[in-house]
Amino acid sequence: MENQLHKHPIAPSSSRSSLAIDMAGGFFRSIHSSAPPSPGTRNTKITVVGVGNVGMAVAQTILTQELTTELALVDVQADKLRGEMLDLQHAAAFLPRTKIVADTDYAITAGSNVCVITAGARQREGESRLDLVERNFHLFKSIVPQLVKYSPDTVLLVVSNPVDILTYIAWKLSGLPSNKVMGSGTNLDSSRFRFMIADHLDVNAQDVQAYIIGEHGDSSVALWSSISVGGVPVLSFLDKQEIPYEKKHLEAIHQAVVNSAYEVIKLKGYTSWAIGYSTASLVKSLLRNQRRIHPVSVMAKNFHGIQEEVFLSLPAQLGNGGILGVASIHLTEEETHRLKMSADAIFEVQKQLDI
Repeated sequence: MENQLHKHPIAPSSSRSSLAIDMAGGFFRSIHSSAPPSPGTRNTKITVVGVGNVGMAVAQTILTQELTTELALVDVQADKLRGEMLDLQHAAAFLPRTKIVADTDYAITAGSNVCVITAGARQREGESRLDLVERNFHLFKSIVPQLVKYSPDTVLLVVSNPVDILTYIAWKLSGLPSNKVMGSGTNLDSSRFRFMIADHLDVNAQDVQAYIIGEHGDSSVALWSSISVGGVPVLSFLDKQEIPYEKKHLEAIHQAVVNSAYEVIKLKGYTSWAIGYSTASLVKSLLRNQRRIHPVSVMAKNFHGIQEEVFLSLPAQLGNGGILGVASIHLTEEETHRLKMSADAIFEVQKQLDI
């Protein structure tokens, strides 16, 4: 048996790697104005800007999931900031060994691998995300340049709303390559989408593959054509089995996803936990170089016919250094049209900014 093994050696890993690289080139495309990926590091540092409900949900989730060796918190409210830092530090016996620091001075953020921006004016009940842009634009002028000053190799992850336009603003203010700036986008919307589809079909949400792309908000696009459950494309299965379904029922599910955040805001005044877990999942993919695909807000120029420099959500592969590529996902004509409309809606507001 030993001689037979030597007569038929296993192909060297390098040959498999070259094939994988060739295939990866077809699945993923680099984004406009990107830079090469960064090498990995053992010790990690994450900065969270803003210690409101969302910021602290992000910080708490990052800590409990053991994603970093150092966590830096920044906010303009010194007393609240110190109080949140102490509250987390007092839980040290129940958490992994993580250094937790906080300051109103951005020097505390030096050397951060990822900077998560949650600071911003809170969304009011019934207020569109796009209506928030002017209130948050000036705030970002005091945040983004400071973060990049102390962490020039960082990845910026914008969570503040309206996330797509604010991600564009962060990119312009930072001077970073486009693949090192992203927004949380429709990562959470897609999670809600998967949950609702799973609930309708009585399956586990982890077995549902489904994306919402475009704007994180009213003009988002549900990719019904690519939804699968357990590897089975849903709509083509229904068509082949001649199972009737109405388009309005599909639209109702999508609309429920769009309205879900507004419902939470109406009931409790704000959203926090879901976006905290969603953001932590993105940080995990970045820092651990998981190369997982997330629908996040990325530079969308040259994808699906979009010609403007706008950020909106597309399925992107995340790893060391930020966005490694955007999945070459097929869209129907209607989905492409809706995505362009979503891009146009963002660009119309973006054009009004003095940046």
